[in-house]
Amino acid sequence: MKIKYQSILVLVFCIIVISITSEVLEIDEEFEKVTCGSAVKITHSVSQYKLHSHSISYGTGSGQQSVTGLSRADDPDSYWIIKGADGSPCPRGEPIKCNSIIRLQHISTRKLLHSHLHFSPLSNQQEVSAFDGFDSGDNWKLICLNTSTQYWLREQKIKLKHSETHKYLVASKDKVYNNPINGQIEVAASLTSNEDSEWIAQEGIYFAER
Repeated sequence: MKIKYQSILVLVFCIIVISITSEVLEIDEEFEKVTCGSAVKITHSVSQYKLHSHSISYGTGSGQQSVTGLSRADDPDSYWIIKGADGSPCPRGEPIKCNSIIRLQHISTRKLLHSHLHFSPLSNQQEVSAFDGFDSGDNWKLICLNTSTQYWLREQKIKLKHSETHKYLVASKDKVYNNPINGQIEVAASLTSNEDSEWIAQEGIYFAER
């Protein structure tokens, strides 16, 4: 009986893996739209650093969980789940329209990309953190730079504008942290919209379009 039970568990596991793999392959081959519920890495266009977070808090400002740019492409702490605006449903697989309000949830700590009226540590712009307050400070407007599409497309440049303060998510390779996050760069929010505020959705698990 024990052998039979283990065989059933192995079979169930294989079915789940095949199902997930099939869906991911289908997305990779046929779909280019970014969809709700997908877990993706978002790359800063100029520096090629990944939007990143971890369990390290800011030593100044809000003291909340820090958000940075990381050069390593293989770090699992650079995945973010795409969700709807605070209080708004976003069904898994629904394509995200340009100019939508979205939230980004850090996959390992479950905290949301957030901004508020604190100064960022290195550039004295507006601080960007990861926070579990689940409020309107987590809302970001998606701005597509490709004007020929209605939807957020992978490998296409976008900007994220904070809904409450109207500042853009930015990063700069010139603003580099020392220990304990040596080599990571500052991510902040700025009134200036330029190439430092351009981001690209790249690798990840993308759910099929509904």
